[in-house]
Amino acid sequence: MNELFQRIEEAHRAIRPQVSVTPLAFSPMLSKATGCDVYLKCEHLQHTGSFKFRGATNKLRLLDADARRNGVLTVSSGNHGQGVALAGKLAGVPVTVYASTSAAAIKLDAIRALGAEVVTLNDTTLAVELEAARQAKVRGMTFVSPYNDLDVIAGQGTIGMELHEQASGTIADLAAVFASVGGGGLISGIGTAVKTLLPQTDVIGCWPSNSTALYSSLKAGKIIDVEESETISDGTAGGVEPGSVTFDIGREVIAGTALVTEEEIRAAMKLLAQTDRWMVEGAACVALASMLKLGSRYQGRAVAVVLCGRNIMLNKFIEAVK
Repeated sequence: MNELFQRIEEAHRAIRPQVSVTPLAFSPMLSKATGCDVYLKCEHLQHTGSFKFRGATNKLRLLDADARRNGVLTVSSGNHGQGVALAGKLAGVPVTVYASTSAAAIKLDAIRALGAEVVTLNDTTLAVELEAARQAKVRGMTFVSPYNDLDVIAGQGTIGMELHEQASGTIADLAAVFASVGGGGLISGIGTAVKTLLPQTDVIGCWPSNSTALYSSLKAGKIIDVEESETISDGTAGGVEPGSVTFDIGREVIAGTALVTEEEIRAAMKLLAQTDRWMVEGAACVALASMLKLGSRYQGRAVAVVLCGRNIMLNKFIEAVK
């Protein structure tokens, strides 16, 4: 954990100015509704509309000259792919993105628009991820995992550094940070920074009930395959790669957990649009729905909710909040 925190500290200094420091915004209406002082960490305002640009930028800045020439290969159906594509464009590194054929065409078009090559495979998310890693080895390219990479995790952990800096002097008692979990890169990075700098703060891992790969693995004591159902939180969907570093890190840093239903996620999306005028994706409101569910534990205290991304199609958002 100490080594990872050192990587996070270094990344916090090194990824500027490409990576923005996003606002930590107080929400008066959510605070009134919950009895907590609710702060929104606005990662949906990050470049490409997601926190993923942080980890991608940090990973690519650490490549040597040969690796930069050979290019990088990754797997994504949206946010991570866009983050790596933009980081590659800015660094002059060729990027190839593998994705499932089930991915939304508009998201893949956004990745292509940033200059990356997109390869689609008709298989599950985890199967595409494993094949992408294999192809990277075959082609002599660097594989950029969405979560199973300490350099990527360190980039995501810069959110925790910002939370500490932004809370200092303005928030006397940050009781909890709520963050959505897929493969675990975000919670691993934020959790490492927060537990080091704000040890009194609870790090709450938040999952949709329909997609609980890392949650179920942590409960089982090992990484397991978990049957999933469709979820509006597509940014957190999918399995966890065998041997992922996020399993051990998650066990160290996650102080509490929450599972939320599809109805609760959709209600949180609608509420946030009403209270703060933000239209965000389902994964972002997994964290908000979890805070609404557990808020009674933190009455009168400050909590932060990480709004991890905004990349949702308009028609899908409208359908979700009807």
